[in-house]
Amino acid sequence: MTKKSSFLEDFKAFAMKGNVLDMAVGVVIGGAFGKIVTSLVNDVIMPLVGTLTGGLDFTSLRWIIKPAVLNPDGTVKTAEAALRYGNFIQNTVDFIIIAFSIFCVIRLIGSFKRKEEAKPAPAPEVPAKPEDIKLLEEIRDLLKK
Repeated sequence: MTKKSSFLEDFKAFAMKGNVLDMAVGVVIGGAFGKIVTSLVNDVIMPLVGTLTGGLDFTSLRWIIKPAVLNPDGTVKTAEAALRYGNFIQNTVDFIIIAFSIFCVIRLIGSFKRKEEAKPAPAPEVPAKPEDIKLLEEIRDLLKK
């Protein structure tokens, strides 16, 4: 029973560490960010690229190695064998945009940190002197004159 409780305590200590929780939050936010960037690529950038390339849809690009075999009634007997490199191009563009977006966000955060570090530290406050010390200093100054 001690081994189980020790194992569970170790796991609990591991799971509750700050880094693990930060990583979990990062994964969730990263998943949502990935959806946004995928939408940006699929719905905004790739149609523009397709327009510039004469209406070419990258996701449909493929190299047919072996064409499909059809039955006399027109149904597919054997599916075609094809390399679908258009999806690869699409996913590569997705990756580049996601990587660039993350780079920009990290760089922006780094610039904020550098600005924070560049600010001079406020001067420490000098505590007010007690009244008896002030009085003794005045007497000293009068004696000097």
